[in-house]
Amino acid sequence: MRWLSSAWRAGWIVGTVVALAAVTGQATLLAKGPVVIDPAKADADFAIQGEYAGEVESSDGKKAFGVQIIALGMGKFQAVGYPGGLPGAGWNGEPKIETKGELKDGAAVFATDAGSATVKDGALTIADKNGNMVAKFARVERKSQTLGAAPPAGATVLFDGKNADAWQNGRVEDGLLVQGTTTKAKFGSHKLHIEFRLPYQPEDRGQGRGNSGIYLQGRYECQMLDSFGLTGEQNECGGIYSVKKPDVNMCLPPLSWQTYDIDYTAAKYDAAGKLVANPRVTIQHNGVVIHKDVELPGERVTTAAPAKVGPEPGPIYLQDHGNPVRYRNIWIVETK
Repeated sequence: MRWLSSAWRAGWIVGTVVALAAVTGQATLLAKGPVVIDPAKADADFAIQGEYAGEVESSDGKKAFGVQIIALGMGKFQAVGYPGGLPGAGWNGEPKIETKGELKDGAAVFATDAGSATVKDGALTIADKNGNMVAKFARVERKSQTLGAAPPAGATVLFDGKNADAWQNGRVEDGLLVQGTTTKAKFGSHKLHIEFRLPYQPEDRGQGRGNSGIYLQGRYECQMLDSFGLTGEQNECGGIYSVKKPDVNMCLPPLSWQTYDIDYTAAKYDAAGKLVANPRVTIQHNGVVIHKDVELPGERVTTAAPAKVGPEPGPIYLQDHGNPVRYRNIWIVETK
């Protein structure tokens, strides 16, 4: 952060740094506020929430910078700034800048005694205390590079929008698979592609905000949760629940289509049924590796898993945590 201009630092940081724990709050199972699955029915805050990217002046010239704006409901917002660019697109790991704002006259305003930031009409503008603009960022809508990936030769298509025949108690709404279902088939080691969309629940927090998860072999959960702009913990989006947090939080804003591409190696047992090698997994979230060849606990499953450990193959389970999470384009390739 040394390279940020004094005007930027004054206008954006002073007096308003807020712990991100204020965003996450306590785990909540039931929605307290509106639950939106159609962007056309979202509130005015939805148009402001999102990602913004641009450059700021420094003693070494212009430097990339990214900002994520999180809608907290009823005209309240949290902003998180990333030196170097957005997560997975340049952020260099330096401390993030966090501040709160609110809706005023159709714009989200983040104000301090030293300066302000304003989000309106698809742009984020930073001004010093005299009202002089020091930076302007454009709104960006990132998409996973694996979005729409076609199943390769030899793949088993689990869902293509036509029906839920591959799923126990599977339901389809508007061509999308509904949360809370398990594959009829069981699998050992495999590669899997899935696309998912989290609902927009601005007034909810923690585990009550767009919660689901995919369980590999019905044993190990990779969490699905609206963790946009959060720290990226083991119980947030991309986390291997109760095992490991993602290397980077790649969660996009709610109602964006997101992807997991998973390479899972099942546990190995000897002829006597003794565990000789733990399962391992590599996971890409929106095309970025967030877990690389991670060893999973072969002696136990993750929280709320429907299957027990063992040498038997297991299903793919999509958790129902009370939130309307939707899925599409799911396919799997069994491996050795």
